[in-house]
Amino acid sequence: MPRTADHEQRRRQIADAVSRLIAEHGLDAVTVARTATAAGMSVGLVQHYFRTKDEMLLHAFREVSARIRARVDERIREGVTHKQPLAQVMADVMTEYIPLDEARRAEYRVARAFAGRSLDSPALAEVDTGNARQLREDIARAVHNGKECGEVDERLDPLSAAVRLAAVMEGLALQVYREPEGNAGEGVTRFVGPLLDVEIGLVFTGECHQYRRE
Repeated sequence: MPRTADHEQRRRQIADAVSRLIAEHGLDAVTVARTATAAGMSVGLVQHYFRTKDEMLLHAFREVSARIRARVDERIREGVTHKQPLAQVMADVMTEYIPLDEARRAEYRVARAFAGRSLDSPALAEVDTGNARQLREDIARAVHNGKECGEVDERLDPLSAAVRLAAVMEGLALQVYREPEGNAGEGVTRFVGPLLDVEIGLVFTGECHQYRRE
């Protein structure tokens, strides 16, 4: 039987409740009963949509991943619409994965909790691996496009550059999460923009011929 809009809305509501519990209290706080309370539903209704806790967690991981992905896609669309240099688009995309505000910090905590659990859950590991692969593909595609328009040296290997930039971004995200702010502005957040500019600048070294002609 096809799922109705109400069915999908209920599943999203439950997934959001799971994410809030993880963001506020950690993964161990997630139970069917607590999720039901957070979602404003009965335990029976939650179990109607998800037969097991693992099913519920898997759906919540997919939902938070989709939410981040939607923002990344919007960044890419905005870059194309406004004819921004690929280096700028790449900086905007990578910044979406770094917990620079409370919303992204909560998402990062949730995603990291799921990534940890994925070590023992093949289903969660598939989502986690897929997220990482998609990020690398986004970067590699940008590098490939940059080679065609002149922003990237044609000798540069897109996948190698993508692995490097993804590693930089993931490392920065973890550093920011661990220490977002310090005394007298000594936190690592202030280094994010400059470090991304340096690393991205090592890849996107030229100017787009297409935009220059226009």
